[in-house]
Amino acid sequence: MKGAVQSRTSEIGLLGDTPQRDYVQKLRLFNAFAQPELCEAIDALSVPAGSRVLDAGCGTGEALGWWHASLRDLGMVVGMDLSAAHVRAARAIASRHARIVQGDLLKPPFASDAFDLVWAVNAVNHVHDPVAGVSSLATLLRPGGRIVVGQSSLVPDMYFAWDARLEARVNEAVRAYYRERYGRSERQLAAVRSLAGWLHQAGLRNVVVRTRMIERTYPLSDADEHYLLECIFRGTWGERLRKYLEPEDFATLARLCDPEDECCALRRRDLHFLQSLTFAVGTT
Repeated sequence: MKGAVQSRTSEIGLLGDTPQRDYVQKLRLFNAFAQPELCEAIDALSVPAGSRVLDAGCGTGEALGWWHASLRDLGMVVGMDLSAAHVRAARAIASRHARIVQGDLLKPPFASDAFDLVWAVNAVNHVHDPVAGVSSLATLLRPGGRIVVGQSSLVPDMYFAWDARLEARVNEAVRAYYRERYGRSERQLAAVRSLAGWLHQAGLRNVVVRTRMIERTYPLSDADEHYLLECIFRGTWGERLRKYLEPEDFATLARLCDPEDECCALRRRDLHFLQSLTFAVGTT
């Protein structure tokens, strides 16, 4: 590693990310929710024991433990995140084998050829120039090393399998909210669909893409219910969508999201939730 860790960025990230940004609760809920599919994706990579792995944008650090398990504790796993709060959270749960640093993926504090694999999930889409982010991370790989760029919700989610019309209205309201909040165009918000393109433009070879569906039906586990209630119903939707929906649609959505309402979606036996999880893998 280099002597100094990059702790500041010259430009705020596409979604407002800075070293002070704090997504700790949201990240913990998502990792608990998506753990089965994320662990399956890690194991499917068949990374040999003894390898050196970087989790770029490690968030609250749960994946570091999953990587150690996949490597049978024979290897080196390093976590890096821009946010100071995320680094603290990751260190709080890390095993004695994990190394966690604060750093910017555009200016990573590591030497070239330091890793066999770089794992970056829901991270590269937060920078203004994703191709530059992929290129930066690729310099950390030894010859023949792999980079894995993962992204959730690449395919529009189906939250209400029984009401496609409301689903479409809600998804458009969410996009309108993000356009207004971050001052981004629809093209910028949709750029995340270019995972394979980012890797090709960064000069990676043998690019392959695989999408897994996170699929949940009634009855939900506690982890699934907490994620849907806090991150989707309250965090992504909630009161902030009122101005972007017709009053009747917002009233229906509010009832579906209210755990105290008899119409709450989480209590319905026909609940069917889908969320995509896409991985693009390239080789140096």
